[in-house]
Amino acid sequence: MLPLVESLLNRALESKRAAEQIDDELSNLARRIHLTGGMYIDVRKVAARRSELEKEIERARESLGEIDEIGVQIKDLDTGLLDFPCNVDGEVVLLCWKSGEPAIEHWHTVESGFQGRQPIDDRFRRRTNSSNRPN
Repeated sequence: MLPLVESLLNRALESKRAAEQIDDELSNLARRIHLTGGMYIDVRKVAARRSELEKEIERARESLGEIDEIGVQIKDLDTGLLDFPCNVDGEVVLLCWKSGEPAIEHWHTVESGFQGRQPIDDRFRRRTNSSNRPN
């Protein structure tokens, strides 16, 4: 599941960055218009950029929505911090993954958050191995 989630996360981040760039461009244009007391602008070009901004925002929302539908919690989009709820020994804990890490190798309790991050231990490995055995 991690490659799919990582791909969706990367798509959301790309769209977020593109939207921020377009928003900055439009904000700078508005400032220039205000500072100069008005100026000629290509209305079609500005409308097209606004349309692109809306498309990038929607693309990011869709990607984040897909991640959420899978059941993965987005903790920090900019750093790519995700939590995967998991039941271990009757307790709900969060498997923790940060963009750039090769695999999910950490976990923490719901209460402790990222600061309480610990390496995956034998409890998780037993759960994974036992779930792969045929009945």
